[in-house]
Amino acid sequence: MPRTPLAIGLLALLAVIPARADTLSSLNGSYAIDASSRIAFSVAQLGGGGINGVFSRFSGTFDLHPDDIGRSSVNFSLQPEGVATGEPRVEKFLRSSAVFDADAYPVITFRSTVIRQQGSDRAVIQGVLTARGIAHRETFEATLVNRQGRTIAFHVVGDLMRSPYGMDVGTPIYSNVVRFDMMLNGRRK
Repeated sequence: MPRTPLAIGLLALLAVIPARADTLSSLNGSYAIDASSRIAFSVAQLGGGGINGVFSRFSGTFDLHPDDIGRSSVNFSLQPEGVATGEPRVEKFLRSSAVFDADAYPVITFRSTVIRQQGSDRAVIQGVLTARGIAHRETFEATLVNRQGRTIAFHVVGDLMRSPYGMDVGTPIYSNVVRFDMMLNGRRK
């Protein structure tokens, strides 16, 4: 099932909330996704290899309500212009109209619609991802990995199909599946 990065981050945060009242109150609140976060992706290639990269330009928030997870939300935006693979030719191609069409669609967004706790430290985040002006429901899984003072960190993963967004150039040589592997660091507002 396809998953979105923003949804996964929120789910992870919500899932790690222990039953202790002091812990719940310390996680309750709004967090801004910090620039130290890492938004990585990969697309496999037939015969091995593929494309691995990161997005360097992004922003977002998660609002946590551990006493009522359903009230929690995740909002995330990334700018495909900030894609980096270490190969300028590949980066230019990804930004082009063949894939992200970054000039016409400079922002990709994710807005959570449902968050479900899946254990003491995990959550599933469902929401709407909009890329190239096309919106689809996606799902991410998030795991809380760290909490210190006013900061929290979630490991968020999800698989998305490229074809619904008109980004399936190169299939079947390149997989239609994009694997997101993110570390989302949040700082309490």
